[in-house]
Formats: sequence, C-alpha cells, structure tokens
Amino acid sequence: MLAELARDEDGFLINRNQWSEGVAEAMALEDGLTLTASHWDIIYFMQAYYDEFNHQPNARLFARAIKKKLGAEKGASIYLYKLFPDGPLKYANKYAGLPIPPSCI
Repeated sequence: MLAELARDEDGFLINRNQWSEGVAEAMALEDGLTLTASHWDIIYFMQAYYDEFNHQPNARLFARAIKKKLGAEKGASIYLYKLFPDGPLKYANKYAGLPIPPSCI
C-alpha cells in the first residue's frame, strides 16, 4: 500500500488527497507504532487545525492548541510523548497526511 504513494524522504505524503485511515495506520506500523483512539484524537485535531489555518502550529503552540481544544490532559507534553515518542508534532502531522512542520526540518 505505502509503496504506491508519493512520499518525501521523511515518509510524509506529498499529496494529502492520498491520505486515509489505512494509510495512517500503515505509516505508523512502518514506524513501529500502533494507532489507538488517543492517537486519532490528536491526528484529527491536526487535520482540523491545518484546514482552519492552512498551516500547522509551531512546536511552542502545539500543546497549547491541543489543551484549548481537547483539554489540559491531552495537551500535556508527557501525554503527547507517550503517544508519539519520537516527536509528537512531527509524527501527528505525518500520520494526519500533512507536510512536515517547518520546525521539524
């Protein structure tokens, strides 16, 4: 499935229109991660944020934006790093089918 998709050198989709939940799950498995309902909360949040503002929040605003929308517990750094141990902002965007955030380059 992933072999047919256009992706950049970091594995991010080049064309968001190719995104699906199945693609997100396959990318996560490729990275050694199984997505849960908690992951999906953050992934869908990132898609909605991007759709509204046409960019991702920077690293400083990421947790604050999540706290505002989903609550303090889900916006806590410890919580986000448990979900995405290799970098919450980067990997939430990757699995959401969004571009790599500029602060993660």
